[in-house]
Amino acid sequence: SGPGPDLPRRVPLQLETLTYSRESGWSATPFPPLDSERTLIVVFGAVAFAKHAAPLAELRGAYPRSAFTGCSTAGEIFQRELSDETLSVAIARFDHTDVRTAQASVSGPADSFEAGRSLATQLTRDDLAAILVLSDGLNVNGSDLVRGFNAELDESVIVTGGLAGDGDRFKETWVLGEGHPQPRTITAAALYGERVRVGHGSRGGFDIFGPERTVTRSRDNVLFELDGRPALALYKEYLGERASGLPATALLFPLALRAKSGDSKVLVRTVLAVDEQDQSMTFAGNVPAGHKAQLMRANFERLIEGASEAALRAKHRAGGDEAATLAIAISCVGRRLILGERAEEEIEATLDELPSGTRQIGFYSYGEISPYASGHCDLHNQTMTLTTIAED
Repeated sequence: SGPGPDLPRRVPLQLETLTYSRESGWSATPFPPLDSERTLIVVFGAVAFAKHAAPLAELRGAYPRSAFTGCSTAGEIFQRELSDETLSVAIARFDHTDVRTAQASVSGPADSFEAGRSLATQLTRDDLAAILVLSDGLNVNGSDLVRGFNAELDESVIVTGGLAGDGDRFKETWVLGEGHPQPRTITAAALYGERVRVGHGSRGGFDIFGPERTVTRSRDNVLFELDGRPALALYKEYLGERASGLPATALLFPLALRAKSGDSKVLVRTVLAVDEQDQSMTFAGNVPAGHKAQLMRANFERLIEGASEAALRAKHRAGGDEAATLAIAISCVGRRLILGERAEEEIEATLDELPSGTRQIGFYSYGEISPYASGHCDLHNQTMTLTTIAED
């Protein structure tokens, strides 16, 4: 016998993507009829939509039962295209997978660890499979945020996401909290059940150069000295005439960190702010004293190859060609600044490696969150990080 009147026919994951621009409005009207308690809506958009929020209000009004997450960007990704001053939206209605969101507010970086712990605790359930984390990009210490999640979650829970962007301005960011764009906010969207399949991959493509130096003085994510020398002065030597464009131009030369010489695990850190008075640099994540550090510089072809490798790493848990698969691409703003007009090549490279029916949205970020290979998550910079979501 068929389902009763209160039990609609169950169907696989339904997935739609759409965009909004002030010139053209919404790419799909009316909105796809996918509102439900098992619908996740992911929104990436320009900083300006915090003040010009009518399109976001329209979206909320069309999906009153759905869970929302999203953030501001340094560029919006939609399929194979990169845009500015738009909204890039994915609407995923699951059949078997429960969806929940939780929010936390921070007054500054010192609140980051407890915010991560609180969000993990709020969302913990025996069948928790994955969490997508989107965070304020300027007032959060990304290393401490992921450390808070890792303190509460089993390694089997996949945690991915990124830090909100503001172009190359570094002045303000927003994250959707309860569907509204808010500053100093972190939102986590959790997926539950055995039927959801979440893949992840994160790769860089920068070349390490110059001598390996020791972090001789730092405090959390603030770096004061390398080999006993003021960090900012050292950076300026490498930047030369580009030093006048700090902090944005420091994105061209990120820092490779490892616990000790010879370690295979290398995390990349990128600059958020500089302080001329104390000659310090503030990074998106921690730069522990005693760690080894080397400067990095871009290699165009390797950046694009890195995007392909990230997609290949994520692909093994994605659906087949017939399955609906959502790819969330989060790439560092530094990569966009370096690639320039070639930035869309890395976006195309990810889709080329994923199942043919994949829908891709994403954004350029101030930091990326993903497991280094497997297990607990890390904060990354200057990577292309892919999250794929499908359902059996």
